[in-house]
Amino acid sequence: MEFEEVFKALDAIVFAKAKRHLKDVERFVLWGAWLGQTYEEMAGASNYRYTPSYLKQGVGPRLWRLISEVLGEEICKTNFRTALERQTQLGKTLQTEEPDLDLFEEEHEEPTTNRNQDWGEAIDVSVFYGRNEELVTLKRWIVEKRCRLVALLGMGGIGKTALAVKLAEQVRSEFNYLIWRSLRNAPSIQVILTELLQFLSHQQQTYLPSTLDGKLAQLINYLRQYRCLLILDNVETILRSGDLAGYYLEGYEGYGELLRCVGEVRHQSSLILTSREKPRALAFLEGETPVRSLKLMGLKEAEGREIFKVKGSFAGSEDEWKILIQHYAGNPLVLKMVAPAIQAYFDSSVSKFVELLSQEQFVFDDIRNFLETQFNRLSDLEKEIMYWLAINREPVSLQKLQNGFLPKVSLSTLIENLSSLERRSLIERSSIGFTQQTVIMEYILAGL
Repeated sequence: MEFEEVFKALDAIVFAKAKRHLKDVERFVLWGAWLGQTYEEMAGASNYRYTPSYLKQGVGPRLWRLISEVLGEEICKTNFRTALERQTQLGKTLQTEEPDLDLFEEEHEEPTTNRNQDWGEAIDVSVFYGRNEELVTLKRWIVEKRCRLVALLGMGGIGKTALAVKLAEQVRSEFNYLIWRSLRNAPSIQVILTELLQFLSHQQQTYLPSTLDGKLAQLINYLRQYRCLLILDNVETILRSGDLAGYYLEGYEGYGELLRCVGEVRHQSSLILTSREKPRALAFLEGETPVRSLKLMGLKEAEGREIFKVKGSFAGSEDEWKILIQHYAGNPLVLKMVAPAIQAYFDSSVSKFVELLSQEQFVFDDIRNFLETQFNRLSDLEKEIMYWLAINREPVSLQKLQNGFLPKVSLSTLIENLSSLERRSLIERSSIGFTQQTVIMEYILAGL
């Protein structure tokens, strides 16, 4: 049978029972399912820039539920074609009883259920270490202070994403809607806004404004009407590399407008973002509006040891454990990389491994690759500063650092680049000068 024949019959059944016609995006998914396509293949063939997550997690589940109800049998993407061909051939048509389904309610019903939560690519945090103080602070900002924009900042692997998921799980009952989106693959601002608006409208809003300002205005209306929790993860992927921290990639400046609107305009919702760098818009908004940022530091010693317990049994004294955790600045991801290496090459002995650390610069390939990704994002002058700090090993004063450059670098330029490195969480500042975490220092020295 032809797709158009089957689609026409199905649309008639849906209209009779649900009092609406199938939407364009639903027809698009049905056609892709008819051809046996995956959601990724459907998104790739779309002229409307639908994303795989929008089709797979938004449109698809709702569409198959709808069709299952109107046809009276379980329908999914894989059995859709066979089921509809069979029903059409058997002459099954409209049933006269009215369906008692919340599924067919129009948009703007009071949101209360899981259908109003889209966790996107949020990770599993069933195993979670520490961060109790940070969670208390963040919940106070979100629930009590009703901050409109909150940024979780810190170097890669420090646990920003895990903390954001745990926070969202603990405060979701305070919100009508929850939407998680990862920017890991650098989706355009138009794609993100389209997904947000379509989800908030329960996919009822087929025609959206074509302009950025129009979409932002509609989003703000939803943020005013409902209490929404939006989370944007991996924001650093839309920021430029090879330049000072916080500048947007060409074509991604619209994200700055999103942050500005959410931070400045009055509404009842919250946007949480995670990033290795602080976007420029935050610096201007913080303090004057309900906008906050939290820089994550490493785990405490006891919390760091919990990571090793999950991996197995390790032998070491209290002092040796302290040296190990501090050496890697309590970075959860790095500790997860180190644990299996200690098991495999040091007989699970923290003592043997700490002894090696005291004798030479030692960087595992996994850690080297991990740090290289972050180091390659730096500007040329930022890289030079990192080299100088590594060579000096001890904290370096601003004046001493400036004197080390030939040709000489102006004080204002040097401060600008040091501030950028701080925003990337790659250097630390104290009363006696600037320095680096030990593992970063060893990575740089090993490459000289």
